[in-house]
Amino acid sequence: MNSQDQPRTLFDKLWDAHVIAEVAPGMSMLYVDRHYIHDLGGNDALVEIERRGLTVRRPDKVIAVPDHVVSSDPGRAQGGAEWSIRRIDALRDYSQKWKIRYFDVEDPEQGIVHVMGPELGLTVPGLLVLCGDSHTSTHGALGTLAWGIGASEIVQVLATQTIIQRRPKRMRVRFDGMLTPGVEPKDIILHLIGKIGASGGDGYAVEYSGEVVCAMDLEGRMTLCNLSIELGAKIGLVAPDDQTLDYVATRRFAPKGASLDLAMVYWKTLATDQNAVFDKEIVIDVSSVAPQITWGTSPQDVISIEGCVPQLQDSTDESSLRARTEAMQYMGLAPGQAIAGTRIDRVFIGSCANSRLSDLRRAASVVSGRHVAPHVEAWVVPGSKAVKLASEKEGLDRIFREAGFQWREPGCSQCVGANGDLIAPGQRCVSTSNRNFVGRQGPGARTHLSSASMAAAAAIAGAITDVRTMLS
Repeated sequence: MNSQDQPRTLFDKLWDAHVIAEVAPGMSMLYVDRHYIHDLGGNDALVEIERRGLTVRRPDKVIAVPDHVVSSDPGRAQGGAEWSIRRIDALRDYSQKWKIRYFDVEDPEQGIVHVMGPELGLTVPGLLVLCGDSHTSTHGALGTLAWGIGASEIVQVLATQTIIQRRPKRMRVRFDGMLTPGVEPKDIILHLIGKIGASGGDGYAVEYSGEVVCAMDLEGRMTLCNLSIELGAKIGLVAPDDQTLDYVATRRFAPKGASLDLAMVYWKTLATDQNAVFDKEIVIDVSSVAPQITWGTSPQDVISIEGCVPQLQDSTDESSLRARTEAMQYMGLAPGQAIAGTRIDRVFIGSCANSRLSDLRRAASVVSGRHVAPHVEAWVVPGSKAVKLASEKEGLDRIFREAGFQWREPGCSQCVGANGDLIAPGQRCVSTSNRNFVGRQGPGARTHLSSASMAAAAAIAGAITDVRTMLS
């Protein structure tokens, strides 16, 4: 039997469709359909292209947008500092030189690359999508093969429109059951990370499936795929379905007319075949999953809002004991301490994990008619200009402002801290971003990852709290 006739996973179909050549056992040269570049690496790669006398092979396949170093200050002009302005200017100039489509800071379609790409239809099912950012896996929610690449790989893709990559193994995670009120996609992916660890996905492409995922909207699926990186995987995938096709069909840059009809015929084939074999399978019943919150300095340091910081004696080995001890010291928490009631200083609702319209709607429903605790500074940073405009049309900005939140301009902001949006040393922040590493939000900053609803509830309570107590 020909290998193409055997049952194949979604990953297999996407990978095989992009192979140009097998360059070594397990190593393939792949064609790249879409290459996103941003202001923290894209301009450096274009400088290197010029220095080496190379050319951008397919500028029509490249999309450039400033998002990492842009200021989120209301009424911003560009970056918040001279160095960031220089980076944005360089990306603009090189994009113009190479005729790369560029979405400038003031462009009405600017936003975080992993938010604006799907919402504009620049990412559609079936593509191979790359970007110099680890959370490129987000695009896999539309049934694409997507992962983040390093500096030298960015140059390679710009110059050749190809990449050489080792074929990963295949994992399927099936989420079954029903989400209970107050539990969001962010909670179940954090629960999974806590269950199998931050290295549980090493070497795998992860496909998310099950009745929960089938019922989940595209924005929730993007959250799942986004945090695949925190699972240790580079690739997260959800098979396209009717909901995906309806989402894509209305997007500005998606195929139109007969081209769309033809594309949809192909997209409908992008599902894992019955009896296809995965290297690893995990099944999780989400019915008993409560809202999650991280306590330490790795996404795997996560517990239920009803839980307590782990006891040190529960550590499985010397390395685990040392990591837990250091995390608790950094976070200013004690073994066995209940996480609920922990006083906070800051709240950040934003990032490519949770800054879409559905996230902001859920957060606004929690804060409506309430007010941020006096000692808390709370920010909402929409993921794109389109999200910001849609939120303002619905009056979400008014709800946040009246509750005492700052309503800011789109960008990565406090998730990456490369733009002056920092948490002060020792301050404790509940954040909807995807990483709680030491110093991620600023030197000495203490970060607790959560869903948008949980972050909103913490802002109101002035402490980590169970959002379910605030739901009507």
